[in-house]
Amino acid sequence: MSYNAGNYDVAVIGAGHAGIEAALASARLGCRTIIFTINNDAVGNCPCNPSIGGTAKGHLVREIDALGGEMGRTADECFLQSRMLNRGKGPAVHSLRAQIDRRRYADTMKHKLELQENLILRQAEITKLERGDSGEWLLTTGMDALFRAKAVVIATGTYLGGRIYVGEVSYESGPDGIFPARCLGESLKKLGLSLRRFKTGTPARVLRSSIDFTELEVQEGDEPPVPFSYDTENMGDNKVVCHISWTNENTKKIILDNIHRSPLYAGKIDGIGPRYCPSIEDKIVRFAAKERHQLFIEPCGLNTEEMYLQGMSSSLPEEVQIQFYKSIKGLENVEIMRPAYAIEYDCVDPVQMDSTLEFRDFAGLYGAGQFNGSSGYEEAAAQGLIAGINAALKIKGREPFILDRASSYIGTLIDDLVTKGVSDPYRMMTSRSEYRLILRQDNADVRLTPLGRELGLISDSRWERFNKKLQLKNEEYKRIRSKVFSPTDELNEILVSRETSPVTTGVRMIDLLKRPQIDYKCLEKLDADRPKLDSNIFEQVEIEIKYEGYIQKQLEQVERMRKLEKKLLPHEIDYTQISGLRLEAQEKLNKVRPQNIGQASRISGVSPADISVLLIWLRG
Repeated sequence: MSYNAGNYDVAVIGAGHAGIEAALASARLGCRTIIFTINNDAVGNCPCNPSIGGTAKGHLVREIDALGGEMGRTADECFLQSRMLNRGKGPAVHSLRAQIDRRRYADTMKHKLELQENLILRQAEITKLERGDSGEWLLTTGMDALFRAKAVVIATGTYLGGRIYVGEVSYESGPDGIFPARCLGESLKKLGLSLRRFKTGTPARVLRSSIDFTELEVQEGDEPPVPFSYDTENMGDNKVVCHISWTNENTKKIILDNIHRSPLYAGKIDGIGPRYCPSIEDKIVRFAAKERHQLFIEPCGLNTEEMYLQGMSSSLPEEVQIQFYKSIKGLENVEIMRPAYAIEYDCVDPVQMDSTLEFRDFAGLYGAGQFNGSSGYEEAAAQGLIAGINAALKIKGREPFILDRASSYIGTLIDDLVTKGVSDPYRMMTSRSEYRLILRQDNADVRLTPLGRELGLISDSRWERFNKKLQLKNEEYKRIRSKVFSPTDELNEILVSRETSPVTTGVRMIDLLKRPQIDYKCLEKLDADRPKLDSNIFEQVEIEIKYEGYIQKQLEQVERMRKLEKKLLPHEIDYTQISGLRLEAQEKLNKVRPQNIGQASRISGVSPADISVLLIWLRG
């Protein structure tokens, strides 16, 4: 017999990266919020990489921070090593990645939840979710406690129906040996949600002292380290180094000789795995001509001897794992502390949601993170933030918060999920954004902090710092427009050394910076009146000067896209009644129910001719 355990505005199911951001956003916007986790010790856990950020993922973390989210700040507090990826490429793909102390990160996030006003952290398994007679959501725990909430965010990660696979061994479990959510999935199906089965995997953790580092390539962090958060003033120094090794022909032979024992190739796993993060056995089979594969040996924290073998996830039997790990240089005597495993889990088809991440047919019910078919801590946190914001706004009677593709990587991520759906775990990549030159990580604050302030998630002190930064940036633009360098031998020596033409007359600094070969750094000795500014200001100014023409073209593309986004489609349309639409388009449009013409144009199976029909229908 259940008992009444309390009434809340927002209930969040799951306290991983998505659940944390959802709960904090909801509570900070003034809603009485409760967040449930199967185990309080798993709050903010990083069951895979002990890292935050990476290619495109670093953009997401910066955007989360710019809106007032927590991931970037906590990553900075717990970082071990910081590196900017893709420095050899254009600024659109520069992405920050930080090794973090995974236990400290989890402890820090848990403490922030505990300290947050309007928020209760509760260890409990939600076994049933249903609608109450008055429209509220009823959440029942395994202990028969009944909670009522006006809105619910589901952020179950890989726990929902979780099953671990290691060779022939298979058992119900969430990540890191914590028991799974066994009953909630059936409740969601009964409610009417369409679920599917995905899988992911993780490498072994090994003992540091059993690794021979002497012949391994050392990977240092950047100096000085660059923070994720615009609130972080001093990162301190990098605390660790990482190492690189490679598989070899012997590794390949061991894996291929035992490939029949992989549950994936033996047909025991039904779930679809991540396309862009395959297991080592998948790499060996899919890229058969490749002689070797890289792996990164990364520390899991300062107070542990566990090392993470990035790039070597596997579901092969434990004894086979021992063999192939020991075939790799530096790991000849390695001791496994936690074996690699694959995990299969239930998730939802995200096309059932609107861009607010609310289910169209279930008012007040939201999804976020791996439950929505994505992969990665950063993708999860971004969705959690948006779901939590929109749950709170709905309760407050405010307009929903929607980010479009031209505003952010977060907007691109969500639009891809709810418009195109997913056939495998979705991973954010810079190539997914058609507007990536204006959606750089360096300008995330300029793009999104005003929106975070409008929502109520940006503090007065941070808002003041942000406006001061904009003022200093504008003053720097004025300075370099008016500053003129004389054609001295010293200046021309710099220009020639950079393989660009010398000058014979005075030249404005802004015109020099437009040259691809010239940057702020090389002009430093000649720029005596340069103000002492945050490096991010110089970075933004230089990028905007060098790429001015390209940026303008993208802004024109954005304007065209937003004109289509303004052409709204009524929610209740039956597309089978619109003559001229192809059958496939009718089916896809009825399934996704796009909010506007722009979104409709991005649905797979909807052609330009179908869009023309819709435009004519709207005018008619």
